[in-house]
Amino acid sequence: MSLIIAKWTIAEYHRMIEAGILSDRQVELLKGEIVEMSPEGQPHAYSSSEAGEYLAKLLGDRAKVRQAKPITLPNDSEPEPDIAVVQPLGREYREHHPYPENIFWLIEYANSSLEKDLEIKTKIYAQAGILEYWVVNLKKLNLVAFREILDGDYATKLTLTEGIIQPLAFPDVSVAVEQIINS
Repeated sequence: MSLIIAKWTIAEYHRMIEAGILSDRQVELLKGEIVEMSPEGQPHAYSSSEAGEYLAKLLGDRAKVRQAKPITLPNDSEPEPDIAVVQPLGREYREHHPYPENIFWLIEYANSSLEKDLEIKTKIYAQAGILEYWVVNLKKLNLVAFREILDGDYATKLTLTEGIIQPLAFPDVSVAVEQIINS
């Protein structure tokens, strides 16, 4: 006997949200599957919050830094990355969450969700055309930067514990790795 998993579209997912079916659950839609999100521990909450404020100051009005808000991807995914650096489109986001073409880069903070963030989400984001994706490993206190999409996956993976990184979308901006890790 083989199992058949029911897949959901973004429209169906939105209808469930509007109907209140998912109101008491912390979930996100990944490739048509509704997936539980890990609870945020103190290091996760602190680090992502501090990094979001740091990036907002660093980027000014060149980008909007959204924290723990949904993004809409064409592969029936609506994840909620810890940080999404997006185009500052103002009220347009009242009509839709950021699409891949609105996203400069994404950051996830991972402790218990490390496998999901390093494997599943990496493929989802690359397939959706997100040009840059960072994962902060809260266990090892490092930043893993994924870049350069090739055949639906990231071709480059950098692991950093210190120093400076320039986001692909803003090569003139120097981001201190320590400020993102917040160790």
